[in-house]
Amino acid sequence: MDSLYIKQSNSDQLKDRPIIPLRYKKSTLISPKFFEFMEGKNCIVTGGNSGIGFETALALANFGANVTILSRNQEKAEASVKSIKAKSQNNNVDYILVDLSSQISLKDASNYILKEYDKIDILVNNAGAWFSKLELTDDGVERQLAVNHLAYFLLTHELLGALHNSDDARIICVGSDSHFHGKIHFEDLSLGKKYNGLKAYAQSKLANALFVYELNRQLKSRGIHNISINCVQPGLVKTDIGLKHSISLHGIIWRLRRMGGVSPAKGAETSIYLASADEAKSQSGKYWDKCKPKPSSKRSYNTEDAIKLWNISKDLCGIDDYFSPLIKENHL
Repeated sequence: MDSLYIKQSNSDQLKDRPIIPLRYKKSTLISPKFFEFMEGKNCIVTGGNSGIGFETALALANFGANVTILSRNQEKAEASVKSIKAKSQNNNVDYILVDLSSQISLKDASNYILKEYDKIDILVNNAGAWFSKLELTDDGVERQLAVNHLAYFLLTHELLGALHNSDDARIICVGSDSHFHGKIHFEDLSLGKKYNGLKAYAQSKLANALFVYELNRQLKSRGIHNISINCVQPGLVKTDIGLKHSISLHGIIWRLRRMGGVSPAKGAETSIYLASADEAKSQSGKYWDKCKPKPSSKRSYNTEDAIKLWNISKDLCGIDDYFSPLIKENHL
């Protein structure tokens, strides 16, 4: 099914909007001194209709940015955009409907974004998924790997030219400490021989870290220093990710486990920090937790695995040259 795009009006001017909202002034992790004014910056947030993505989009709108959220559900997207506009007093908030598990839908959404913006300053690859049982996408990919990794990989590729047009482009990929339990099953990426939802999720989150480190290396090797990319660990957050697409036992376990989690607003703090803090400029190729870099798993630093996964991901997405968008923009 073709992607459907709905764009909200952004003709109204911002009025009486505080640069630093009170809710962020109270934060123990984020200080107002870190933030630069973001008016005029173009930000894309996947999964911005709920949870961490919503809080990230709201914060960026509060800071005056132009924010576009990518969402699969029109009703939720409309409600989220309306809420963000009301809370931030910023009318430059839009949404695009897209199925992140579909490469056709992702490419269509990217084309629409590029028609709207020739420059992208912030890309937050935030949306994630969990499935108890094995499901394959129309592209023949295990669904957690498709949404949690390949969507990051493909969307970043499609928007790379517009990101390079920014003086300070920042890519934030939301990962998870679950990657410490992960392994890339190169011999069976879909885990079809013996599927386990937790194993598939951990694999997809390890793929996030491997992708971030490898893209950072490849950008630097090409002399590209105006695009940074980082991976974020939001912690255990009280969201519904473990309730969707779960068998009853997994759903019960997640309900109990998330009781000890933090709020989505708290979980979003590191993403917000990396997207907006002046001191985070040029920080790249790192794994972050609580607004500070920390070591990721030993497997995440395996450059051979990173290159192997990079090449497999290119093949799965039908990409010949990952940096071709820069060639089109005459950046290479």
